Amino acid sequence: MPIIDLQMRMRQLGEIRIGHVVATGKTRRDGKPGTRPAKLNHFRFTSPSREILNSVAELYGGEVKPWTPANGGPSEFEVYSTTNRLPVLIPPRDSVSQWYELYAGSKCQRRCDGVTEHKRDRPCLCDPENRECKITTRVNVMLRDVPALGQWLLITKGYYAATELPPAAELLAKAGGYVAGWLGMEEKLVQRDEGPARFMVPTLDVEITPTALMAGNITGGAPAVASGPERPAIEASATSAPAVPPKDYLLEAKQAATQGEVLAIFQAAKTAGAHFSYLEQIKAIGLEKPESATVSTPPPPAPDPVPDEDGAVDAEVVDDDDVEDLWFRIIAAAGVHGMTTNEVETEFARANGGQLPATAAAGALRTFLSSLKGGRA
Repeated sequence: MPIIDLQMRMRQLGEIRIGHVVATGKTRRDGKPGTRPAKLNHFRFTSPSREILNSVAELYGGEVKPWTPANGGPSEFEVYSTTNRLPVLIPPRDSVSQWYELYAGSKCQRRCDGVTEHKRDRPCLCDPENRECKITTRVNVMLRDVPALGQWLLITKGYYAATELPPAAELLAKAGGYVAGWLGMEEKLVQRDEGPARFMVPTLDVEITPTALMAGNITGGAPAVASGPERPAIEASATSAPAVPPKDYLLEAKQAATQGEVLAIFQAAKTAGAHFSYLEQIKAIGLEKPESATVSTPPPPAPDPVPDEDGAVDAEVVDDDDVEDLWFRIIAAAGVHGMTTNEVETEFARANGGQLPATAAAGALRTFLSSLKGGRA
């Protein structure tokens, strides 16, 4: 079996940039020429591989040239392309990530989520009203037409990218597979006290409608690739299996009165071959339903078993809980704490020695469900 955390990583082929460094014509205190960042109107690519950049230049224009980072990193190559719109595949997880970061040269000194500084596992050191750390947003994509297997990284420290890209990535994650889309850049004009400011902001667009995306009906792109370790490595493409079953299970789930009824609808949709993102929508509906419609009177206790002539009694047969039912109830309980599905899976694995919910026995799921209902650890 492959190592899960290694299986999730892909080779980074290079970086896609929307700016560069230009000379100021002044000399710094250390005697070196002064520089400043400047925006570009077209994408710039950097990579340690000249061969890969040759393919990039053939597709998107420009000339491959040697490049040495200003921060003293290893020498690479660069291409100033002639395009501001790239056909990409957007991965189902970690397509966008964000941190507050502080650098000294090329070394990251702090990496904070606003509460905890993760480099040293300590509370955030910044004043929330005047942070030293800068918002750093990273976008990972695959270039659809470049013959190389791996991802390209775009890093931006802008406010608008930080607020606009994560919601797009969250929506794309619901598709459960690589989605064909476009990485672009657009100019923003902001009026500030010191005058108007113009800057470039990266954008993510897709080739499918939001309705099809939410239903998991991925078309025009690659086959759906699993977004979690519990799923197969590669699922069937949208053209080989129905992503949305002919029956409207979503409508039935909305009309259901209790979580139990939604669970039955969920299992029927799963049996019908619904895409897992479609099933996730049914789960989400179930979270909004009450656990039961009314409080029923508990049934009277069963009579004691009568022993046979040898003094033996028939053993009571107790059916083990259905693992799908348990997982649905776990998701429902986790929703009370505001936990996402990924957070639930991560916390379950942490509590069970790395085992994932999809491979766990009913007993482990029941124990985890009890801990959730008793209060999140």
